[in-house]
Amino acid sequence: MPRAPLPATSVVRPARPEDAAALAALSQPFVRAGALRRRPASLYAAHAADFVVAEGSDGALEGCLALRVHAADAEGGRGPAGVLYNFCVARHRQGSGLGGRLLRAAVARARSQSVGSLFTATVGSGSLFLRHGFTPAGVRLAPPAWATSLDPRRNARVLARTL
Repeated sequence: MPRAPLPATSVVRPARPEDAAALAALSQPFVRAGALRRRPASLYAAHAADFVVAEGSDGALEGCLALRVHAADAEGGRGPAGVLYNFCVARHRQGSGLGGRLLRAAVARARSQSVGSLFTATVGSGSLFLRHGFTPAGVRLAPPAWATSLDPRRNARVLARTL
């Protein structure tokens, strides 16, 4: 059953450090389901600048997606690469187009920071990423610090997109 369209009053904006508790709460159902890694609220506060959030008309966060930019690989000759992580949309907003809005905002942010390629890891189908130009990729092209942080027990699929 399709969800209600996203109300016009919902806004996608950069996260602020004071959003940390709401980001942690929004992420908890996905952590419990095994879709996201557990992160302390202090990490959300420290890395708030990585996130774009969707804020409903009532002020509640309805979704989030983070972008971490990794420096250019001098040895490999590649430019900066981005990693998308902690992507979640509140259950009552799933299927409303909110995930696509967050993903487009994160891609625009990556472009504005001269990121040449984006990577993500998903334990789900990845269908939204695939619809937005991501394709299956090996970790060898991903930023090494991120690639080595992946937990092989999660059996996540790595997806990438060139910008």
